Amino acid sequence: MGIDDNQLAREAVLARVRAALGREGPDDDARAAAHAYLAAHAQGPRPAMPVDVARRFVDRARDMASTVERVAALAHIPGAVARYLARHAGRALRVVAWPEFSALDWRAPGLDVDVRVTTGDDDVGITGCFCAIAETGTLVFVTGPQTPSATFLLPDTHVAIVRVDQLVPGMEEAFARVRTLGAMPRAINLVSGPSRTGDIEQTIVLGAHGPRRVHIVLVD
Repeated sequence: MGIDDNQLAREAVLARVRAALGREGPDDDARAAAHAYLAAHAQGPRPAMPVDVARRFVDRARDMASTVERVAALAHIPGAVARYLARHAGRALRVVAWPEFSALDWRAPGLDVDVRVTTGDDDVGITGCFCAIAETGTLVFVTGPQTPSATFLLPDTHVAIVRVDQLVPGMEEAFARVRTLGAMPRAINLVSGPSRTGDIEQTIVLGAHGPRRVHIVLVD
């Protein structure tokens, strides 16, 4: 079942629920009222945010055990990824990437990148993101026809491409951006550094439920 099929199935279920409640059409008034409430509702206390949210994002991402390289343009992404992989891998890698990066010249720095959904046995997944939160160094992903984000969290190494214009100060702004999509995405993933757990003897283990390494290429 594809994204469109899932959306149709969801709408069919909601239509049956509305019919059972005696509401025959989409409750647009209620939805508009909810959006108006969210827009007018005062936010709670928040920490002060520096003017340079990009600097804050880099610092907090590194606090979360991500590594970060900042580059000047999209064309510099392949070189940045190649430099990172050269430091952290001494063998041939199976690398997959989101379709939006298919036009980049990956072969120039010696990378062989497949543009496809990961099969689960790939070493590196290269993704974009929906936005990124400066306050916590968190990457935000939403599912959609061109962004099957959850599947790209399978490889041991996750390389995320983040544009500076995708940075938001806090989680409030991140979810405000999500609401601009209209329909809620099927899934929203928040990633703050590599996957980790301390369940066994309170010892931190990386890669427990997802990538062991998260590398962010921040593009000006």
